[in-house]
Amino acid sequence: MIIVPEREIADLMTREAAFDAVEKVFAAMASGDAYNFPVVREAIGHEDALYGFKGGFDKAGLTLGLKAGGYWPNNLEKKGIINHQSTVFLFDPDTGKAKAMVGGNLLTALRTAAASSVSIKHLARKDAKVIGMIGAGHQATFQLRSALEQRDFEKVIGWNFHPEMLPNLEKVAEEAGLPFEAVELDGIHEAGVIISITSSFDAILGADQVSAGTHIACMGTDTKGKQEVDPALLKRATVFTDEVAQSISIGEAQHAVGSGLITESDVNQLGAVINGTHPGRTRAEEITLFDGTGVGLQDLAVAASVVDLAVAQGIAIEVDF
Repeated sequence: MIIVPEREIADLMTREAAFDAVEKVFAAMASGDAYNFPVVREAIGHEDALYGFKGGFDKAGLTLGLKAGGYWPNNLEKKGIINHQSTVFLFDPDTGKAKAMVGGNLLTALRTAAASSVSIKHLARKDAKVIGMIGAGHQATFQLRSALEQRDFEKVIGWNFHPEMLPNLEKVAEEAGLPFEAVELDGIHEAGVIISITSSFDAILGADQVSAGTHIACMGTDTKGKQEVDPALLKRATVFTDEVAQSISIGEAQHAVGSGLITESDVNQLGAVINGTHPGRTRAEEITLFDGTGVGLQDLAVAASVVDLAVAQGIAIEVDF
């Protein structure tokens, strides 16, 4: 079995490689060549933690496995480590033997950012000039860096429950040579692309705070009860997602479907746009919304890529198992 420790990931996986891996796996999902297993996600009753498993099988890429991990909200404050903790396990689909164990913390951040960026590439207006961020935590910086590579943005605006965290976004904007402005939620309507990345259980962004023609990537809702936007916004928008079953059960669409504003048939796979079987955006004034619930196949795709790179560069740890 091959082990790739967390400490090696930063030198192996790039944003570009993560983007390519996620785009390909979304396409494979839409064509029926890859599928995700049901998600297990539970509050364990210790340290306020959420823990679970996401897995799947990509028949095209012959990638089989799962990611184990979750969210420990007290980690950063109490122990000085990030709140999201995870590990990816890969198995040989021909034999079932354990193939690799890969540190999943940075990979999770990169693949989550890649997912929203894939949605921007395929759904946002080409002339979008302002990107708006809702959320300014650890993951938000990955989201913003990746998103800035998809359009010729001229300005970054941001809002966060805790305004003192907004310098995290300002720093990324400055790195890209762009101005940053902190705004109230009503000011987010200036953005042609909006990314929400919070752990909220209450709607933050209202349906009337989004301008016509905007693309929204909702990336924080991945658990039953979580919510980032008004369900009426999904009614206004053409809705896309990574995995329809997750979107309507643990994703942002759970609330709009549960209240009867939309139905399951109103939620489209982003992979279908990539494959050309769904037209995607059809009008300049159309609002598009990507519900990024986070699927196991994303984790497996980036982990498999890392294993190949680690072997090629001679830094993989091999053990008998």
